[in-house]
This record gives sequence, C-alpha cells and structure tokens, in this order.
Amino acid sequence: MQASGKAFKYGDDVNTDVIIPARYLYFTDSRDLAAHCMEDIDESFLGSVRPGDIVVGLKNFGCGSSREHAPIALKASGVSCVIAKSFARIFYRNSINIGLPILECPEAAEKIQKGDQISVDFDSGVIKNSTRGETYQADPFPPFMEEIIQAGGLVNRTKALIGAAL
Repeated sequence: MQASGKAFKYGDDVNTDVIIPARYLYFTDSRDLAAHCMEDIDESFLGSVRPGDIVVGLKNFGCGSSREHAPIALKASGVSCVIAKSFARIFYRNSINIGLPILECPEAAEKIQKGDQISVDFDSGVIKNSTRGETYQADPFPPFMEEIIQAGGLVNRTKALIGAAL
C-alpha cells in the first residue's frame, strides 16, 4: 500500500475543531464535511488539496474532541495520509477505524515542509521526500491495522469477515 502527494504542513496541537469546525457537525455526508476541512486553520487548503496529498503535523495532532468527523473530513478531501510527531490517541484510533492511514515519525514531521512531494510505503514505513532528497523511517502498520485500512475502515473489514464466515 502506497501514497504520494504534496505536503500540507501544520504545527503543534492541531485540534479537531480546526480540522472540521463544530459549526459543520450536523452534516452526515463526508463530502459536505470535506468542503469545510481545515478552513479555520488554512484558507488555501480547500482550493489546493488534491487526491493523494499528505498532511503533516508536529506533536499532538488531532487533539480536542473525540469526533470521528475530523479524520472523515480529511479522508474525504483527498488526503491519503497524515504524518506527525505524535497524535492524540482518540484521533489515532478514529483515523484507523475509518481507514485513514496515519504515521508517527518525528524526523519526517520536523523536516518535511509545505509543498514538498512526499511518498509513503505503508508496508515498510518508508517515507520519501523527493523535494529534499531525504528518506525517513516510520514503523509499518501491524497486519491487523493494515487490513482495516485496506478495507476502508473497521466497519468494512468487519463486514468482510462476517461475509467470509457465512
């Protein structure tokens, strides 16, 4: 499993309220959430994010409320991966549960800059920054998490397991 795209870089403590502002939580369609993703922290995000792009944050990315809306909005906007020094635990779990790959890699989070072209090999955990000619190493996903992500989330993976058992 791989991802590649342009980096959108943010700092410490990017909370769920700036990923998807609370005033939009009444939306139930992921496309509606995506239409407001990151608008309170980066007005240029919506006009420039493309399928495959990668969000990079520093420490405690996804802190704040436990809403699943935040990783859903990122994924629906086309973000293929989030890389950070560290994640709020509930954001980490929600991201995996909805099938959004996220990697903790302090070196990559520090060195990647906005606009850098990044590729990620999730099987090996290798992150390549072709703009800077650098490679960083994150831990690859354990097999059970990779299965959840490849299935598009925990619900899809569970349905597949139930269907296989019938």
